[in-house]
Amino acid sequence: MRQPLGVTVGITPFNFPVMVPLWMAPMAIATGNTFILKPSERDPSASMLLADLFQQAGLPKGVFNVVQGDKVAVDALLQHPDVKAVSFVGSTPIAEYIYTEGAKRKGAYPLRVQALGGAKNHLVVMPDANLELAVDALIGAAYGSAGERCMAISVAVAVGAVADKLVEALIPRVKSLKVMNGMEDAAEMGPVVTGVHKAKIEGYIQDGIDEGATLLVDGRGLTVPGHENGFFLGGTLFDHVKPGMKIHNEEIFGPVLCIVRVPDFAAAVELINAHEFGNGVALFTSDGNTAREFSRRIEVGMVGINVPIPVPMAWHSFGGWKRSLFGDTHAYGEEGVRFYTRYKSIMQRWPETIDKGAEFTMPVAK
Repeated sequence: MRQPLGVTVGITPFNFPVMVPLWMAPMAIATGNTFILKPSERDPSASMLLADLFQQAGLPKGVFNVVQGDKVAVDALLQHPDVKAVSFVGSTPIAEYIYTEGAKRKGAYPLRVQALGGAKNHLVVMPDANLELAVDALIGAAYGSAGERCMAISVAVAVGAVADKLVEALIPRVKSLKVMNGMEDAAEMGPVVTGVHKAKIEGYIQDGIDEGATLLVDGRGLTVPGHENGFFLGGTLFDHVKPGMKIHNEEIFGPVLCIVRVPDFAAAVELINAHEFGNGVALFTSDGNTAREFSRRIEVGMVGINVPIPVPMAWHSFGGWKRSLFGDTHAYGEEGVRFYTRYKSIMQRWPETIDKGAEFTMPVAK
């Protein structure tokens, strides 16, 4: 049988302050555990709303709990002997820290850690792809949520002759993005999370220029009327990006799309497999054989075929490979059940089936 662990913890990011906790808490509670949510200090109120909704639904007090705070709170939870498991979603440096610190804890029950880290998600456009669908997919996946999501597409891999046509189609679409107050119905992009993060993204854009990439659309310097002090950036588009450039190697977490040109399918696979992250990837093609070969060879945890953001349905599990995941289980779905439970084997024999006399060999099925 599988049995609950006890007290479990979820440490969640700012960008989806309700969705990500709901990857964790329902699974933990349904398998018999109690749950402590430590949300991002950038948007603490959503966690309190969740707690209130759970209470209104009749969940007993103490089953779903909220602890606010920063690194001090995180370290206290990691070190507390009653905490049996920690699930984390955020950047790779913090994911690695939580995983490493969890491994240091001594005692009868070592801390179980599931830490989902950063990403650099590529979308490959083959020459036989439906170009209109590929462009729509890139615009939505790269610039939705202002690029501040771990499943955002941040690199378009243009294979062969499709590159020039892809660039030509993308430029006007990026320039025409509707950037405004995110509460407006017409908004396609809102602001980024803080002024500090805006400056960091602008620094990456300058790095791309300095390292020789071609800046096709510059999102810096955007002012939204009525929100002149807001943290707004327009969509940014780079061409002729090369492996080794910071804008290709590192997670920007903003509305910046890089185009890398490769000669063929094999080069596209090699490019993606060489990257340290392996969260999500997409291939746009009209050929089933290419799709099957890509799915088999690519070293990434979540793969979309003509699907730009391959987030699995809830009965499957979410998570990447390589430095996008620390631990051996993904979030929710079947692997979520495994993470929040322990396996126990029970062997039974009843008196009416037991032969008299001692047995001196290994037991066998009878």
